[in-house]
Amino acid sequence: MQKKSTKETLKVVLSGMDERTRKTLTLYLQGPCKAAGVTIVDFLEADLEIIDADLREGRSLLDKRFSETLHRPLIVLSLQEISREGVFYIKKPVQVESVLAALDKVRTQLRQLQQNHSIASAKSALLKEKEPSSNSPTSSITKPQISEPAKKRLDVDASERNKSAKHQTAMQLSDKGFSVLSAGLEPLDINNIEQLKRAAYNPKEYFQGFVQSAIKVAKDRDQVLQLHTGWKLMLILPRSNEIWLDADDKQLRAFSGLAINKNSSKKMSISWPDPKLILNGALDKFQSMEAIVWKLACWTSKGRYPKHIDIERPVYLRRWPNLTRLVVTPHALRIAALLIDKPVAPIKIAGLLHIKPEYVFVFISAASALGLLKQSDRNADSVIQPPELKPNRNKSLLSRIIDKLRVNKPNGLDSNEPI
Repeated sequence: MQKKSTKETLKVVLSGMDERTRKTLTLYLQGPCKAAGVTIVDFLEADLEIIDADLREGRSLLDKRFSETLHRPLIVLSLQEISREGVFYIKKPVQVESVLAALDKVRTQLRQLQQNHSIASAKSALLKEKEPSSNSPTSSITKPQISEPAKKRLDVDASERNKSAKHQTAMQLSDKGFSVLSAGLEPLDINNIEQLKRAAYNPKEYFQGFVQSAIKVAKDRDQVLQLHTGWKLMLILPRSNEIWLDADDKQLRAFSGLAINKNSSKKMSISWPDPKLILNGALDKFQSMEAIVWKLACWTSKGRYPKHIDIERPVYLRRWPNLTRLVVTPHALRIAALLIDKPVAPIKIAGLLHIKPEYVFVFISAASALGLLKQSDRNADSVIQPPELKPNRNKSLLSRIIDKLRVNKPNGLDSNEPI
């Protein structure tokens, strides 16, 4: 009886290979090399990447990897020897012994990385970003002078596989959970049109609006920015579409529901991050921009809709939201299916689906925040009433003669008598 392996599963991504090569290597790793405890995963989850350098796509991908900082151990399969620091070479045709030996070396390297790397050396490359030009707009953003050595201190290894918050599956928000979220707001009556029209909020008056504005500036400038909130540390990384926030969902939900007082002494601003910044948190504080903006919109809305949306005019979805990674509000799938099929005015959706208007408004708030929801401006998107049918004036000459004779017939004439 074989002794069960105590090795921790090694997550591997196979890159730069055609489908046939990938399937063959997968069977090899899970067959003859199964003692290594390997599982095949996608790129973001992998501990290790394996590239076949003898294939055209593999060679191109390998050149790209060599031109950048390696984010994880790399095994290269090739007929010709490849010697490079941090790369494990396996000569083709591969043999079980050489594969197992390379995988053992990878495990050793990963253990050393986990032991030696601090939190600061485990986040994404923060300042491999372009400095803004001298005549760039938005001069209110402060830019501290950062030397090249200081930038290099912030150039760190992006351990994507450890960014658990970024890759979390969707959270289902039940009817009960939504009721708790919207507590304190007046319940909406689907038949009270005037009340529905008043159920609006301005995202710019909440944390949601400041975050969306900061993201836009960061993307326009193509640089990492820090949002100063007087609350929690937030870093915006436009190239990787990530946000690092030193707060959990419960804290974020509470803060997002508070209106920001414009007269407050704590003004929100954005700037370059301090080069000496040390992040007091783990990689699970990384989140995708899409996920955090969606959550902010849901928790700020609480069943209201953004005031820039005219709820009496049709809206439609440009594409499906990725609900596998987003907060799923009640009846979100039904609402999305309706708005993908055809434009509908938000004020009518609740009646069509027989659901609360709050469920409609929270969904369109989140979809609008991501730019997925558009207000229809096209005539074809409106319900067009057919024109009223009118009698045809182009009657034949005989019909007109008959009509005239019927009007002017003698009193004693039988209408059934031939003319």
